[in-house]
Amino acid sequence: MVWVPGGAFEMGADEFTDSRPVHPVSVKGFWMDEHEVTNVQFAEFVKATGYKTVAERPLNPTDYPGVPAEQLVPGSAVFTPPAAEVSLNNPLQWWKYIPGANWEHPNGPASTIKGHENEPVVQVSYDDAMAYAKWANKRLPTEAEWEFAARGGTNNQTYYWGNELKPSGKWVANIHQGNFPEKNTLEDGYAGAAPVKSFPANPFGLFDMEGNVWEWCQDFYRPDYYSSSPKVDPKGPEDSYDPEEPGAVKRVQRGGSFLCSDQYCIRYKAGSRGKGEVSSGSNNLGFRCVR
Repeated sequence: MVWVPGGAFEMGADEFTDSRPVHPVSVKGFWMDEHEVTNVQFAEFVKATGYKTVAERPLNPTDYPGVPAEQLVPGSAVFTPPAAEVSLNNPLQWWKYIPGANWEHPNGPASTIKGHENEPVVQVSYDDAMAYAKWANKRLPTEAEWEFAARGGTNNQTYYWGNELKPSGKWVANIHQGNFPEKNTLEDGYAGAAPVKSFPANPFGLFDMEGNVWEWCQDFYRPDYYSSSPKVDPKGPEDSYDPEEPGAVKRVQRGGSFLCSDQYCIRYKAGSRGKGEVSSGSNNLGFRCVR
């Protein structure tokens, strides 16, 4: 873990409706994992506790009325690029529910984490991340702590690393290059998650605070929260609300992932926010902890 000194900053981004208004926030100092929790670290937790992630647990038929029992198989969402160019209006064209996909088999039952021990663990729900954090005597960061840490002592930059997408002509984060979603030109060297520390650290010594995999924060998600957020150590709203899915309980995710692209998802930009239903995982979603 590395020490993140407390301080004040301007939180949010005018570019995104749910990141407005940009507002002053101060946070106390805290310790933060220097990189995302890796497969080998999560494996240690599972070995010590016998924990089963949400993606590995049997599905309750009462939660899925009308779905045939034979289809209620544990699994998770996997990015599956189409063979040809598609409209970007329907993410189901590149996301598929794969039975048997979980943290040990992130892309489905035929995949493995062997040889990928130092990549971020993925296919973890909010509850899974919380369970690991409790075992490690840590916790998940607040959204304000996460953004303060990602900014690395800077303000008013387009990206967490500066104002140029490719400083000195080099990719400094693991995102998508090429035509999304069917063609990745691999200019940054990675089609999926990269091993932690593959790209430069920020001024606080933190790696992969943008791109690679999304990271869970402890805050409930509401698009209107910033208009009433406290100015000192905000902890997020008391409940969740997403007008796009009013019945779903969601928590904030931050940082973007290897699938972010200026063609589709630009949520790796400074101050932007993500969101996710608390029991869901995917192969581009992980976390890191603080203390």
